[in-house]
This record gives sequence, C-alpha cells and structure tokens, in this order.
Amino acid sequence: MNDPIHGRARSALAIAAAATAAAATMLVLDITWLGVVARGLYDSMLGPLKRPEVFWPAAALFYAMYIGAVVVHAVIGSSSPSAALRRGAALGLVTYATYDLTNWAVLKDWPALLVPVDVAWGIALTALVALVGKLVHSRVLGPER
Repeated sequence: MNDPIHGRARSALAIAAAATAAAATMLVLDITWLGVVARGLYDSMLGPLKRPEVFWPAAALFYAMYIGAVVVHAVIGSSSPSAALRRGAALGLVTYATYDLTNWAVLKDWPALLVPVDVAWGIALTALVALVGKLVHSRVLGPER
C-alpha cells in the first residue's frame, strides 16, 4: 500500500512495538543478571559502594534513555536482524566500557575484575535486546518494507 499516512502509522507502531519488546527483554534479562545470577559477584566486589536498595528514579531514567538509544541506533538503524545484533553489541561495548572504565579510573575501590565481566554482560545484553527489537520491528512492518 502506498498510502503515506498508513505507512507512517505502521512505522510508528513498529517502533513502539520494538521499543516495548526491547524494554521488556532488557528488564527481564538485566534483573535476572543483577538480582540472581551475578548478585553475589556484584555484592562481594562492590561491597560498601552498593546501595542497600535500588534508587528506582535513576534506574528508570537509565533504562528509558538506553532503550531509546538501542531502538534508534540498532533497531531502526539496521537493515537486518544480524545487523541489529552487531550494532547492539557495539553499543553495549561502548556504553558499558565507558561506565566501567570511568569508574575504574576515578573510584578508588572500583574492582578491576568487574570491568571485563560487566562489559561482556553489556555487550551480550544489548545485542540480544537489539535483536529482539529488530525482530519485532520487522514483523510489525511486514513484507512491504
């Protein structure tokens, strides 16, 4: 269909669906990683640097901004699921390395071992989030695009 209004609405719906799927994927994976799988590692390595409870306003702001970046750069900005996976991995590398290397550079007790662990997690997490987002985006757009 060549109706530009229908096409824009479909594109907006695809972006919203991709963002929703990406956010849900990220939340489930990151909460599982931070709260279950690697909780002991982060607790032991960060010790007194960790808050006893998550400060949810900061977490919500991070997740909203990060999902926006993933959708723009890795989902919309890619032509295929494999490209979205690669772009997501690259975004995860840059983002998590920036965070961890900055902390290691300026915080006296930032554990060096946490840097590669956290960066590897960021790469894997962001790649998977981008892949899911792209798959949903492509499915909603359908074969016309």
